[in-house]
Amino acid sequence: TLWWPIYGFFIWMIITGFSNAVNLTDGLDGLAISITFVTVSTLTVFTYLTGNLGHATFLGLIHNPAAAEVTIFCAALAGASLGFLWFNSPPAEMFMGDVGSLALGGSIATVAVIIKQEFLLGLMGGVFIIEMLSVMLQVASYKTTGKRIFKMSPIHHHFELLGWKETKIVFRFLIVAIFFALLSLATLKLR
Repeated sequence: TLWWPIYGFFIWMIITGFSNAVNLTDGLDGLAISITFVTVSTLTVFTYLTGNLGHATFLGLIHNPAAAEVTIFCAALAGASLGFLWFNSPPAEMFMGDVGSLALGGSIATVAVIIKQEFLLGLMGGVFIIEMLSVMLQVASYKTTGKRIFKMSPIHHHFELLGWKETKIVFRFLIVAIFFALLSLATLKLR
C-alpha cells in the first residue's frame, strides 16, 4: 500500500510530461502529428499483443484483457492522425493547437500506463523525449551559466535556424521516430 502513492505520482509525471513533450514538438507543419502516427501505430501493436493471452505469455508481456478495446482506440487514433496529417502537412491548412497536442500526448501516455509499458514509452516516443529534453537543457543551461546550448529550443527550431528547410526537418525527425518505433518493437524478442 505504500507504493501506490509513489506509483500514482509516477503516472502523473508520465502523463503530464508526455503531454507537454508532444505540445513542444508541435512547432512545424506535420511534425507532431507524423511522429504521433508512428508512436500510436507502435502502441497499437503493443496493445494487441498485451490483450492476447497467448502472445502476451510468449513475449513476456503483462496480459490485460481490456487491452483489446484499447487496441481499437489506438487504431482509431492512428487513422485520425493520418487524416489530420493530410491537412497539416506543409503548407498546413489546419493546425492542431494546444488542445490537440496536449490531448494526443495524454492519450498516448495513458495507453502506455494501461498496458504497463511506461518505460518503453520513452523509447517509442523518443523524438518527443528528445524535444522535451532540449528545452529542459536549454533552460537549465541558461539559468545556471547564462549561455544557450542551442540557437533556439525545442531542437527542431535550432535546425531551422541552422538553415534546414521545414520539410527536411520533419522528414528527418520522422525517420528517427520510425527508428525508435522499430527499436521498441525489437525489445519484444530481447526480453
